[in-house]
Amino acid sequence: AYIDGGILQEIHIERESKRGIVGNIYKGRVSRVLPGMQAAFVDIGLDKAAFLHASDIMPHTECVAGDERKNFHVRDIAELVRQGQDLMVQVVKDPLGTKGARLTTDITLPSRYLVFMPGAAHVGVS
Repeated sequence: AYIDGGILQEIHIERESKRGIVGNIYKGRVSRVLPGMQAAFVDIGLDKAAFLHASDIMPHTECVAGDERKNFHVRDIAELVRQGQDLMVQVVKDPLGTKGARLTTDITLPSRYLVFMPGAAHVGVS
């Protein structure tokens, strides 16, 4: 809990029985690339490999060369990642049933007054 001037400003409640991993950031390793699905499976240390779709790979990541970032569009997954490659990823959807977590390379760090987006090429105000 965060209290400012005696007033509750922010509270985070975490239940052990329903502890989710959405928002967690991991250094993962690509375990399989599936060109037919335009996706890759990434080992982030959980029981099941997590899922990364080509559309969730952002142009500011190490997957895309600097000169290609301006005109980036989703390409073949095999051009973006390779088996054994290390990636910084963030969980956007918890694992459910037989499926692993869903990932993105678009890292965001939210707080009460701002959302830090380390890869963004712009500054936005909301």
